Amino acid sequence: MSADFDGPGPVASDTGDATAVGPYSMAVSGNYTSRVELPVDALRPPSQVPAHEGMSNLPRHRTGFVGRKDELERLDRVLSRPGAVLVQALHGLGGVGKSTLAAHWADTREHGCQPVRWFTADSPAGVAQGLVELAVALQPASRVLPVEALAEWGLQWLASHTGWLVVLDNVNDPADIAPLLDRVPGGRFLITSRLAEGWEEDVTLVRLDVLDADESLALITSIITRKGPRDLDGAAELCTELGHLPLAVEQAGAYIAQNPFTTPRTYLQLLAEHPATMYERGGATTRAERTVARVWDITLDRIATQQPEAIDLLRALAWYAPEDIPLHLCAGLAAQPALATALGLLSAYSMITPDPATGTLAVHRLVQALARTPDPANPHRTPDLIDQARTLATINLDNALPGQWEDPVTWPGWRALLPHIDAVTRHAAEDTDTLATAHLLNETGLYIKGQGLVSRSISALERAHTSLVRILGDDHPHTFAIRNNLANAYQAIGDPARAIALHRRNLEDRTRVLGPDHPHTITSSNNLASAYQAAGDPARAIALHRRNLEDRTRTLGPDHPHTLASSNNLASAYQNAGDPARAISLFEQNLKDSLRILGPDHTDTLTSRNNLATAYLDAGDPARAIPLFEQNLEVFAVSFGPDHPHTLATRNNLADSYHAVGDAARAVTLHRQNLDDRMRVLGSDHPDTLITRNNLATAYLDAGEPSRAISLLDRALEECKRTVRPDHPHVFAARNNLASAHRAVGNLDDAITLFKQNLALCLERFGADHSLTTQTQRGYASAWQKRAVSGPKLEFVRPSRH
Repeated sequence: MSADFDGPGPVASDTGDATAVGPYSMAVSGNYTSRVELPVDALRPPSQVPAHEGMSNLPRHRTGFVGRKDELERLDRVLSRPGAVLVQALHGLGGVGKSTLAAHWADTREHGCQPVRWFTADSPAGVAQGLVELAVALQPASRVLPVEALAEWGLQWLASHTGWLVVLDNVNDPADIAPLLDRVPGGRFLITSRLAEGWEEDVTLVRLDVLDADESLALITSIITRKGPRDLDGAAELCTELGHLPLAVEQAGAYIAQNPFTTPRTYLQLLAEHPATMYERGGATTRAERTVARVWDITLDRIATQQPEAIDLLRALAWYAPEDIPLHLCAGLAAQPALATALGLLSAYSMITPDPATGTLAVHRLVQALARTPDPANPHRTPDLIDQARTLATINLDNALPGQWEDPVTWPGWRALLPHIDAVTRHAAEDTDTLATAHLLNETGLYIKGQGLVSRSISALERAHTSLVRILGDDHPHTFAIRNNLANAYQAIGDPARAIALHRRNLEDRTRVLGPDHPHTITSSNNLASAYQAAGDPARAIALHRRNLEDRTRTLGPDHPHTLASSNNLASAYQNAGDPARAISLFEQNLKDSLRILGPDHTDTLTSRNNLATAYLDAGDPARAIPLFEQNLEVFAVSFGPDHPHTLATRNNLADSYHAVGDAARAVTLHRQNLDDRMRVLGSDHPDTLITRNNLATAYLDAGEPSRAISLLDRALEECKRTVRPDHPHVFAARNNLASAHRAVGNLDDAITLFKQNLALCLERFGADHSLTTQTQRGYASAWQKRAVSGPKLEFVRPSRH
């Protein structure tokens, strides 16, 4: 919709600038409410003067009008009704097209009103000026009379006639027009205003929102192509970036239209690189007061005179996502009662949109973009104020983090804050990051890694690490901690080389700074060992884990929880290396020690019991594993809840045990329940969900339902390739399992093709000695020999201590 006019009448504008007309550009008193005695015989009585043709003074709009079907029909219903005076107010954000809609409705709809008069009603003086112009239009010879007398005569004319329509444009204060509304018994008023509050009960309000995406695209297309075809690449993205605000779309369209070498795509780049300039610049015919920056500066000026804290709040909110800002997130940005007053004032001027039903609020994305763009010449957006707002928004978000990211109870809170964390870190330059930013990124990286979004977590942790190195240096404990988390993320995504390099650096630096026996140094050694284990290097992993156990026994004693953890990790390394006897012996002793030292329900005891059961299962003794898993499942479900990841992992392992003893039906039941729960709790793309889908498929195979198995395994492979690196071990295992399923049902050509593809990739990625390579070789050979054998399982996730 257009908001740009020219013509003989007053300018239709959301800017708040009163426009005087012709020779009547004089100081007009706003005190038009008192009755003024008119000079005898100066004018014919207002009641005796009829309206005549050509009296309407609607502004003429240059650009095309699009959309607004519902709003136009609502104006039809209300303002075309017969009866007493009717008042309809269009309110909304500056630049949303209120004046344009009013002018278009009055000019094109069958409302039957004559005359139609346009008052620029941003002040009492503006209203009085409109009445003066009405009087002169009805009796041109009256222009020699005093202005106050003309205003009173115009008001009396409205009071003594019906059938007219007056548009009161850009009302800043309902009190400015209340005297006029009180003195006229008939006619129609259509008001435009930014204000949503303060109106009388008989004023019907219509909130005007931004255009639909198709409407804003049609508007900018019509402006750019007015003189002929143009390159429109990027037009839809530009409209989205401008938040589909009509004024902004027009401003951009006018700029592009007059610059033949500028396209919507290049305008987007200019907007990103020079936002302050572009928000203030339109085409050659765009009036300075009709730019986005100028329209909103006027609103901010008015708000600032009433409550400066409201502008501070708006600047901080500008760093968050535009939608669904939790109300509790505002609590850290201002103290009560100033916060409630500020929110109410910003809402009244349509700068924010509260949603009481959800307890959230929204801010138009362009309001945000302008509010966080520094401008030394603008008192609302000086660089210092912008920096303060960004810092406050970041600290506030960091303080609002829900807590332990591993606990599913906190996940709804994390999900609500994640868009705002993404926004504040995306809009802020990395060289402005503070300790609060680094902590926010670190905690967020750990949360999203736990949700299976490992690539996103690496980006967050990389930035946090870079910021801490800049702020604290390479040798600070916080830097070591984030480097450790980053290494674990690389390990999770299937990049053991980077993980090993980071863990090795951390071990060397902590040894140098903290000493070889410091607990953090030994933790780095433990994590390096786990990285070697994940990379398929069991010899190095075992050597490091054995040394860690010796160091912790020496420095902490045999009964310290960290010593028990080292014993557990050494047992896992033996298990991974194919030495079940040593692994089981260590796990059994570890469980006895954990029961004695920590008690039966301690988390580490549950982990130890789980790992012993897993070792029994891997050693081909599922009967001994089942009671241990069942005991753990009961405790986890009660202590942690049915949806906790440990509960779901334990149910998975119990299902695997039933599968191993030949009870495929019970395994299918448990895996199906786990798949439903993991999809609901974690989502369909989470690695644990992919694991469950794979394990359910293998259970279906043994239960005699091969078609279900192949369908699940095919989906598991595709989703695995989409969510992790193509060379991640999970991808190879998923492809092996699908190949095994095809082999089991006799689809040998498909099985051989998949095994052959996997074997070549495994040899290149892992080498000939890796367990996945040898599994693939066996499967490939068996497919050629037409032997149906069970494929490997894909359960990689176990609860662990480190």
